[in-house]
Amino acid sequence: MGGERRRRRPGLSPAVVGAGAAAAAAAAAALVIWARPRDPTFHLISVALSAFRLNLPVVDVELTLTVHVTNPNVVPIRYSAATVAIFYAGSPLGSARLQAGSQPPRSCRVLRLPARLRGAELAHRAADLLADAARRSMALDAAVDIAGTAQLLWWARRFDVHIDSHVVVDPIFLDVIDQQSHSETHLHLASSSSSS
Repeated sequence: MGGERRRRRPGLSPAVVGAGAAAAAAAAAALVIWARPRDPTFHLISVALSAFRLNLPVVDVELTLTVHVTNPNVVPIRYSAATVAIFYAGSPLGSARLQAGSQPPRSCRVLRLPARLRGAELAHRAADLLADAARRSMALDAAVDIAGTAQLLWWARRFDVHIDSHVVVDPIFLDVIDQQSHSETHLHLASSSSSS
């Protein structure tokens, strides 16, 4: 018995364990950087008049905004419904409704948003609107906050996007003349497990 050699059980050396842990950490960091959410882009393509009702002194206008949305992320996104606030000369003019939805990774989509302009505000701004019509240039501002999730494997990462847009349209033919948009994305650090 004294001459029997004890068999050594195969095991991993601390160097191999350390190298494996470092490789896993590097892979996780690369995955986080690769999948880091990027700001989606929203571009107004066109404005179409849906309804125009004149009940003096109030004008009721309904529009359809056609918006091109790009998801530059490598993961799909889901977003909740939101209201787009529309401003004219700093005053609230109306709103458009963004329905809840989702978008595949690295994709583009065209959305049609119904918008309604406030008749009382239009009547109050009649002189300014007539001057803009004569110049064929009307500046509008829009702002929206969108909440959503970006899905990566079994993690759902929540985010908020705030978008400000400045759009110049021809109030006669409703053509988009110029636009500038700025968006900021806030990524929530706590992730949640996906239920789907």
